[in-house]
This record gives sequence, structure tokens and C-alpha cells, in this order.
Amino acid sequence: MLADPSVTGPLGGLALSAVRAATPMMVVRTFRWYRDLARLGIHLPLFMVHDVGLLYSSPREQMEIGPRPGTEAILARVPRAQELQAAYRAVVAELAQSDACSRARTMRLSDDLVVVVLARVLGSLAQRVTIKPPYSATIPLDPELPRDLDAQLGQLFGLLPRNFELAALDALSRARLHILTIADALDLDTLRLLGMLGPESSAAGALAHVDLLAATSSPAANDIVNFSLELLPSVLETRRNTSTGTHATHGYAGLGTKGSIDSLVLTELAWDETEFARRYIENEILYYTREQAQDEARRLHLILIDASASMRGDRQVFARGLAIALGKKLQLQGEEVWLRFFDSRLYDVQRTRPGQLPAAYLLGFKGERGRNPARVFAQLATEIALLRQREQRDPVIHLITHAALHVPRPLVTEVRRQAHLFGVFILPSGGALDLDYLDLLEGHAVVDHETLTQQKARAAAASKIVDEVGHLAEKAHLSPTVPPKSRNLDEGVPPSLRGGGASVPPPSIR
Repeated sequence: MLADPSVTGPLGGLALSAVRAATPMMVVRTFRWYRDLARLGIHLPLFMVHDVGLLYSSPREQMEIGPRPGTEAILARVPRAQELQAAYRAVVAELAQSDACSRARTMRLSDDLVVVVLARVLGSLAQRVTIKPPYSATIPLDPELPRDLDAQLGQLFGLLPRNFELAALDALSRARLHILTIADALDLDTLRLLGMLGPESSAAGALAHVDLLAATSSPAANDIVNFSLELLPSVLETRRNTSTGTHATHGYAGLGTKGSIDSLVLTELAWDETEFARRYIENEILYYTREQAQDEARRLHLILIDASASMRGDRQVFARGLAIALGKKLQLQGEEVWLRFFDSRLYDVQRTRPGQLPAAYLLGFKGERGRNPARVFAQLATEIALLRQREQRDPVIHLITHAALHVPRPLVTEVRRQAHLFGVFILPSGGALDLDYLDLLEGHAVVDHETLTQQKARAAAASKIVDEVGHLAEKAHLSPTVPPKSRNLDEGVPPSLRGGGASVPPPSIR
């Protein structure tokens, strides 16, 4: 394998490294960062990816900053190598001492987030390197490769020309201030939020990294992140309800009259044979029951987020922050959540997985297709009908939109016939809610412009909506699911979320 240039090239370049990991196995993790960056079109030497990645991801005590032993003699044979490496070590030392780097190390970033950090910090550097790498970035994730690596660096370094590595060092020395400025401006709040919401799907590969890069690069995303961080601490305290069952998982939760012989309460054996047989026939024998999650309902929560131009600014921040908090709340309660954006059309469904929310997609999405509510609801009615027919699901739609979402009443009636429908309407400055289909909704909330402009009021309004929707989901767990077309409009709906008809004005959350 060491005869393969895609292996000897990157490994030999580690002679220029300025950071040493405490264990050789940590180097294998850097192989993945190196390959993922190449898939994003960012081709850099492995030693740079290795050093900067470890600075942002590993605790300070698990790495050592300084040249590898024996590399001085190796570099002495290459013109300008020692000079360029000295300048490189200075940049690495400055990065290691920065506040952003220190904070990132405490977050224990996932591999996907480390790749995004590297792309943000070093992405512009790759464009300054005029020499293409003479080898491909396909190094295998083999834990045997870094074993006894220091002793082989001299041989590996000399197997290939090192023009690419030296060109990268030269570009870094010329772009030093630019790199340090980008590193200081790194949006760590977004990384913190993504870490709180669970790891992004690694199966999506480069597409997941594109979403992450869009989230960390968008100026508007930072406001959404800060708002979400205000809401999430209370949301993360949610605990999923449990019940008792007979499967041999988790611990004992109580007593029941169903179970296997190994869960039999031992005192039952004290009965004589006749009484024991009677108790068994009449189902009075006691068993220890196990703790287990409630049976998954056929209910599906679909969060629809308005991404049209009317939702820019504070309305966009509130809508997307609320969607993140609401999705996480429902997930923690054991519900299945889908998310979709819309403007003049419905965009693709983002299906969540247990413990994971596509926050990067929510932060970076841009809708630029105008506004056509009638078309959106026509498409929604068709898709909901197909969903109920094919999968026998009971959809619950949470609509987060502008107060001027004028939809023909027959279309809302058709959607309402197929699904539970709740709405959150955000008013413009000086506006009022005047929609002719409010009485068709199972519940709705209104957020006025004054609330959006006040930080505490905005967070309180979003928290109230999230808590009441969570209450509905929890209450639904305790009763069998009823098809929406046979359920009373206001059954089980808290007063503050009930729809306002002609005689009852819609509530306003202030």
C-alpha cells in the first residue's frame, strides 16, 4: 500500500506538520476530513488539514504543537522548506491561542462540523494554490497507516516531489492575515446549535456539508441561531413518556398480569397448586413489567414554513427558530416530524431521524420563487390524500406563515378534511389578521410586530406556542388517534390555540 502515491503523498507531507496528536489513531480521523474536503473541491495537503482540524477538535492536553522529531534534517535538503515551515508554525501557534479555537475545542465537534470549520478557515487558501496535487485524495481509513509513522517520514517525504505542499505553505504565508481574520470571525454559535440538535446525517456526504456550509456562511442564520439558543434549553428538558411492557429491555417498571416465566413474581410460587392454577386461568398471576416507550402512533407532524419574500427579517428569524424548537420538542416526545418550506410551491420533504434535526438545512434555505398560496394548498391537499391512502397516516400540519396568507376556503377545507391543521400567523407592522378560513383551523396563534421587536417577548411567545403544541402531542399519546374528519374542531385544543370564528376574535400572543 505504501507504493500507492495516494498514500505516500499525503503521509510523507506530514513531515511538515506542526501539531502532533497524543495517539496515532487520532490521525485516522484526519484522513476522513481530508477526503471530505476534497469532495467539496478543497484540495489541500494532509498536514494542514491534520493540524488545523486537531486545533479545533481535540483537547489541548491531547496534542503537542511543534515540529516532529527528525524533520529538520529532512527539510534541510529542500530549498525554502525550513523558512516556509517556520512561518507556518507561527500561524498555527496564533490559531491555537485564539478564543474561537479554545471555545471550539470544548464543543467536541463531530467530523462533519470539523470539515465545515476547515472549509471556512482554509477554503480560500485552496484557491491561492496554483499547483495541483500530484496524487488523489483517496487515502484509506486504515488504522495501521499511522503506526510508527515518525520513523518512516524521511523515506515517505522523498518518494514524491513536494512542490504542491511547498506551494500551499507559500500561499499560507502570503494570506496569513486573511486566514486569521476568518478564523476569528468563525460563527461558533451555529456550531453549538448544530451540536445540541444532534449530528447531521453522515450518509448524505458532501450534500450534508453543503448545507452546513450554507448555514455557517449566511449572515441571517446567526440571528436564527441566537433565537433558537434562547428556546432550546427549556425544550431539551422534555422527557418522553413511557409505559410498561413485557419485552426484556430496560429495567423493571412495575407489576402487570402479562409476561414471561422469567418475569414471574416469585411470591406467586407460594400458592398451592389449585390456587395457582385458578389464578393462572383467571389471569391474576403477577409479573414484573419492563419499561418501554409507548407504541408509536400513526400520527405524523408536518411543519410548513413560509419562505417567501414577505417573511424576510424578523419574521424569518421567528419562523425558523420556532420550527427548530417545535421540531425538537415533538421529537423528544416520540413524535415523527417532517419539515417543508414553501413560497409559490412546496419544496421537498425533510424527514427527520430520531435525535436528529436538519438544522443546517433550515438555517441556510433560500426561497426565491414568489408567492402562490393557492397552488401550495392544492399541492398539499393532493399529497396529504396520497399519504393517508398509501401509509394510513394521521397528519398534523403546523403552518408558520405571514398573516396575509390568503388561500381559497375550499382548498383549506379539503386540507382540513384530510389532516389536523394548526396555524401560527405573524403580523406585519400595523397589520391585522383577516383571513376567511380561520374557523376551519383546529387552532391558531397570532404574533404581532411589536412582539417580534422585543427579545424577551418574542422568546416568550415562541415558548408558549411550543409548550402548547407539546401539550397537545402528549395528550394525544394518552388517547387513541381519531381520524380528523370525525373529530370535533376544538376537541383537546387549549383555549389559547383554539380557532377564532366570527364571534370570537383570534388570540394575540404578546
